Amino acid sequence: MAWYTANWNPLGSAYYRKMELYSMSWSLRDADLRESLVAAAPYGGPIALLRPEKALGGRPTLDIYSASGQRLGGGPWKSGRVVQLGWTASEELLCVQEDGTVLVHDLGGRYRRHFSMGSEVKQNQLLQARFFHSERGTGLAILTGACRFTLTTSVDELRLRRMPDTPLRAAPACWEVIYRERQLFLLFAAGPDLYLLDSTSCTAVTPPGLSPQAGSVVAMSVSFTHKYLALFTDTGRVWMGASSMKEKLCERSAGQRAPPSHMAWCLKPRSQHHALVLLWDRSLVVLDTTDDSVSFVLDEDSHLVPELDGVRIISASTHEFLHEIPKASEEIFKIASMAPGALLLEAQKEYEKECQKADEYLREIKEQDLLAEAVEQCIEAAGYEYEPDAQKSLLRAASFGKCFIDKFPPHGFVKMCHDLRILNAVRDYQIGIPLSYLQYKQLTVEILLDRLVLRRLYPLALKICEYLRLSEFQGVSRILAHWACYKVQQKEKSDEEVAQAINQKLGDTPGISYSEIASKAFDCGRSELAIKLLEYEPRSGEQVPLLLKMKRSKLALNKAIESGDTDLVYTVVSYLKNELNRGEFFMTLQNQPVALSLYRQLCKHQEVETLKDLYNQDDDHQELGNFHIRSSYSTEKGIEERVRALQNAVDEFNKAKNDFAAKATEDQIKLMRIQRRLQEELDKSYLDYSLHETVTQLVLDGMHKKAEQLYKEFKIPDKMFWWLKISALADREDWEEMEKFAKSKKSPIGYLPFVEVCVKHHNRFEGKKYISRVNPEQKVKASLLVGDLDQAAESAIEHKNETEMNLVLSKCTPSTDHNIVDKINRAKAQILKK
Repeated sequence: MAWYTANWNPLGSAYYRKMELYSMSWSLRDADLRESLVAAAPYGGPIALLRPEKALGGRPTLDIYSASGQRLGGGPWKSGRVVQLGWTASEELLCVQEDGTVLVHDLGGRYRRHFSMGSEVKQNQLLQARFFHSERGTGLAILTGACRFTLTTSVDELRLRRMPDTPLRAAPACWEVIYRERQLFLLFAAGPDLYLLDSTSCTAVTPPGLSPQAGSVVAMSVSFTHKYLALFTDTGRVWMGASSMKEKLCERSAGQRAPPSHMAWCLKPRSQHHALVLLWDRSLVVLDTTDDSVSFVLDEDSHLVPELDGVRIISASTHEFLHEIPKASEEIFKIASMAPGALLLEAQKEYEKECQKADEYLREIKEQDLLAEAVEQCIEAAGYEYEPDAQKSLLRAASFGKCFIDKFPPHGFVKMCHDLRILNAVRDYQIGIPLSYLQYKQLTVEILLDRLVLRRLYPLALKICEYLRLSEFQGVSRILAHWACYKVQQKEKSDEEVAQAINQKLGDTPGISYSEIASKAFDCGRSELAIKLLEYEPRSGEQVPLLLKMKRSKLALNKAIESGDTDLVYTVVSYLKNELNRGEFFMTLQNQPVALSLYRQLCKHQEVETLKDLYNQDDDHQELGNFHIRSSYSTEKGIEERVRALQNAVDEFNKAKNDFAAKATEDQIKLMRIQRRLQEELDKSYLDYSLHETVTQLVLDGMHKKAEQLYKEFKIPDKMFWWLKISALADREDWEEMEKFAKSKKSPIGYLPFVEVCVKHHNRFEGKKYISRVNPEQKVKASLLVGDLDQAAESAIEHKNETEMNLVLSKCTPSTDHNIVDKINRAKAQILKK
């Protein structure tokens, strides 16, 4: 294995390797990286270069490249002076200008939007900026000419936070953003002192264990995960520890007093080894927490990019990756290693040579019961390799070893094969995304697909989806939607061609939203294309909002009505009402009966006066009459206003030739006037009572003559009036008046109701007075109501009605009413004899 470990460099208890990822295809001079503003996105992301003005008054140029140096976009810079470049988590380029304006460009260098970091920056200008990432997104912190810090935790949801005052009188020697435990801190050096700034205060801090003679901090670096902090002093001392500054890892000499041009942590997740990379001109030094170090001499000026598990080194001709050798790889490939993975790899190689040593190696692993561990070690090590040949060698060894294990779970092996195939595809020189295995697992395949889509690598993204058998909603649908949104921007093709091409490609693929694609077309100024695309959208709820946005309100109304969704129709109608003048609005609704009907329903509850205008326009006298009737019931109006409203209703009903409604409304007017007079005479409210309620109330108030007048004036049917009066008299418990009323003339309702109302009010004594006048066929029922079983039995026997006799028997108690029972039983027996 000596050839394989030739570029391994021991550092403390670990090994580090600097390996070439790409030979860069860009045409850069050696000085370009030194003279330009450079920003490289993490996770193998793109590289942005803002080159300074050329001679003879030329403009600066902004160029964006893949990690392999393939140009993705860019052009002349036409805005203000840029202080800092940075990338968001979604691979948008942020260009921070000295006036505090931040311009956002896409991966192709096209301008997307801008925002400002506040008015204070415009007055004092911006000196420096730092980007940071958190669960809220990409954040930005700036330092102004007034030595004030301002930050936002998300550039997508801009909320500027001005930090408290600091003792700074000039720009600090260095500063960094520290994000830990969901809290933000700014650490800066002012002369010999360090300060920690949070949202409430600025506090002087001293790193634990930093020697007094170390001097002033002139450079600092926070690790990729913000867990660790490194400080470089003007005496050439390096302090390494936790970013919380509660734990010291080490303090040691860097070997040089001059501050490095770049300083970055080189860490591997879950590793116990800590290393710091420092760059002076073309000298690269890696320090660990002991006094050990590794030095590399670089051929060109370089730029360091911290990653999750290492550091990328970008120069004019090469792109390299410096990282710690993972434990699995170290144990397998280290010279003279006897680790199970190393033995299994040797066993597989000997097996291919058809040598008996294969059996010896395999037997040795089996005797130690480490075969499963050996297989897993080879699988894990394969993930850390960049060369396909090394990956295949390790996977062949793993496949060889698992053949000798009963029921070895295949999932891990298959998953690693899938992951490596995807990683090899995106690492390809033409793609230029050099993800490591650990970076890929942290990034997730969904985000990787998004990044391929941003680069318009649709075929590769689709192949990955098919290879991993992702659901259409997760993969293919999303990618095709992105492709369609890009397709609508191709203005060299006609609207018809683009719409057909998109529909042929997408069809009815689940998860596709044609409305989103149409919205993109509209944003690109292609309204007709947007309308054609909306024809393929099956959901009216998605069509209508965009049609309204496009000012195609009549088409939107048609779509809403076709959908059968009343809420959608109301939405369009409300929009039309605000957009059109009153006449045009009503004319539009006239041609849409469904919309007009729904709008009328809405007006009944919310816009009553508008409803009147609609009826007037249609000469709908019946509905106008109904409108005036409803209006008359408004409690806010006085009696005369209500009467006028009712009179208007009468006029409209007459025009509608509805005689019944007109007469009923006239009666209501007459009743209201009588009620007002009664109210004035009796000083008691009678308004808003119905005719029957008014009669009842008059009887309750003892105004029998006035009740009689209403009875005659409104020709209330005799039966109704008698029912109303006896019910009210019973409620009033005016039994004497009821008796007089019963004797005044023959009752049109009979006398059983008299008995019933008396019993209802628990007065059987009064009820018995009317038994004699009850019709013979109702006497049994009346007698039972007042509890007179004797009389009920006599009446039943007299009628010779067996049903009535049985009814009386059911009310009798044999022990107390035995005479009545015997009498009925004898009567029933006589009936049976006959």
